[in-house]
Amino acid sequence: MRILVVNVNTTAAVTDGIARAAAAVAAPGTEIVGVTPWFGAESVEGNVESHLAAVGVLDAVLRHRGPYDAVVQAGFGEHGREALQEALTVPVVDITEAAATTATFLGRRYSVVTSLDRTVPLIEDRLLLAGLDRRCASVRASGMGVLDLERDPDAAAAAVAEQAAVAVRDDGAEVIVLGCGGLAGLDEQVRERTGVPVVDGVAAAVTTAESLVRLGLTTSKTRTFAPARSKRVSGWPLTQA
Repeated sequence: MRILVVNVNTTAAVTDGIARAAAAVAAPGTEIVGVTPWFGAESVEGNVESHLAAVGVLDAVLRHRGPYDAVVQAGFGEHGREALQEALTVPVVDITEAAATTATFLGRRYSVVTSLDRTVPLIEDRLLLAGLDRRCASVRASGMGVLDLERDPDAAAAAVAEQAAVAVRDDGAEVIVLGCGGLAGLDEQVRERTGVPVVDGVAAAVTTAESLVRLGLTTSKTRTFAPARSKRVSGWPLTQA
């Protein structure tokens, strides 16, 4: 089985970290292929960057050479999952929905700890759209930018663990969700601090994708994700300069 794990930003080091985290939980025989879009922002922390990322990710996946059995979109709260599902037949799993769904199996209410406060509304909106908001106790920001997580992982772990502890103490969270692809691998440190289950979105998405492939399930092509109508789309696909 081969799974494409697509970073939503253009920073290759972030892709490498996400791919390592994905490979660490993948079953024997599952190959993880990290994909970095050439088009987009170096970090995705707002609406403009998120919409650009949706285009960059779609372009990167459609240009990928070689077979694959599923796609994981490794951006928390980002746009674009629906476009991938329309364009592909293989399962497409977004780390936001995979992590939140997994959390609901483990406790009555969960909290998300993410990077910057400006990303909180995007995550809240994605959870609302997915019907997962009612079980969400809170979405908290660590104050660490996406690239800060890469540059200073110790400070990132401390900031995330602190907000997770506050979510458990003050918000009634029974499960913590790591709300950024760049936080992959911090689950054990946060679990030690909070004493509650911690869900890493990358890990949840990879194992969900594996399950869908093993079950022989594919994206429905009736109505919502039916193939796009044939027409001329100016400037598409993107051409790398």
